[in-house]
Amino acid sequence: MKLFRRRLYSRRRALRLGLGAIGAPIVWSLTRLAIDPAHSINDNQKFTVVGKKSLRQRAQAKGLIYGAFPQADDRQFASDLALQSRFVRECGMMTVGCYWVTSRPSVSTFDFTASDYFVKFATRHQLRLHGHPLIWHEAMPPWVEATLTPTTAEQILTEHIQRVMGRYAGKISSWDVVNEAIHVGHNRRADGFRDTPWLKLLGTDYLDLAFRVAATADPQAKLVYNDFGMEYDTPEADAKREAILNLLQRFQQQGTPIYALGIQSHLSVNRDRFNRAKFRSFLSSVAKLGLKIQISELDVTDRNLPVEIANRDRAIARMYADYLTTALDERAVISVTTWGLSDRYTWLAQEKPRTDRAPVRPLPFDRHYQPKLAQQAIAWAFDRAPKR
Repeated sequence: MKLFRRRLYSRRRALRLGLGAIGAPIVWSLTRLAIDPAHSINDNQKFTVVGKKSLRQRAQAKGLIYGAFPQADDRQFASDLALQSRFVRECGMMTVGCYWVTSRPSVSTFDFTASDYFVKFATRHQLRLHGHPLIWHEAMPPWVEATLTPTTAEQILTEHIQRVMGRYAGKISSWDVVNEAIHVGHNRRADGFRDTPWLKLLGTDYLDLAFRVAATADPQAKLVYNDFGMEYDTPEADAKREAILNLLQRFQQQGTPIYALGIQSHLSVNRDRFNRAKFRSFLSSVAKLGLKIQISELDVTDRNLPVEIANRDRAIARMYADYLTTALDERAVISVTTWGLSDRYTWLAQEKPRTDRAPVRPLPFDRHYQPKLAQQAIAWAFDRAPKR
């Protein structure tokens, strides 16, 4: 699992610096946040909520699902009773990782130890389950590329989906079938598809194949395409949104059995400008295709914010509030999953640490599982969301 966490986001391009050095004065204006100023939350927003309802309850009241990815591995989670308690109280859904590197150590061997644990935990506590991911170009053990050929690729892909989904049929209610198949950065293909082993050996139709195999393996499961980089007001994000819409339209034309788009949303306060109108228009375009939308991996890095905790927490909370009030205005958005629940367990601690070595604070609850202003901002956004 340490390997899995270490490599989980190694392919993310580095967050671009938007503020001065960490040693900047503590007095720091929230107006410097990279958010469209015409429509953003004001600097003094209190994020006041009524009552002590959990995030799960506030989401449910609006017809939404709130969940999280544990980030802790199965052994850590099993021994951390405080994390378990907070998870059960706050979450209506758990994302369970089913990565090739952990679930299929060899071409003929499957190991479901970790995923079995989380499925049993979630089932016992009546949490909905989301599986992630069935097909991805990363987190694959060395045997995969060594074994894949034009004659074996389809068989290996098909068998993998059938074995994994078949094991959890009727238990895991939705799946990220294909993860991150679009690439718009350097060395991009003209058609926008990422140059992966699956693409090289099976062509662009490997995505449709994966969804059709998944639909057969568990006809009741909701099938999702999941990707990142759709949030900001940059030429790259514009290209990513366009490529994603083209892919979804292609699915529609092919009759691909897709239910929803998953939007990862690993956000940065001081990266590129978050344009509420542009992002809202993109969500509307997805909804017009008849698809649902899942916010699938939400967190906000504090890597380049001042060290003083109150200012950091307010900047993070405001980013959550601005983003979620925009996203949840679209009724096709049906769920919000944070990529971790507590600052104790987050990929950002390893992949995007602060240069001053201060503990990162990107999630709704602190290292001791106490709610932060980010949790209150998420609750505030849920309370203001239109009902589904």
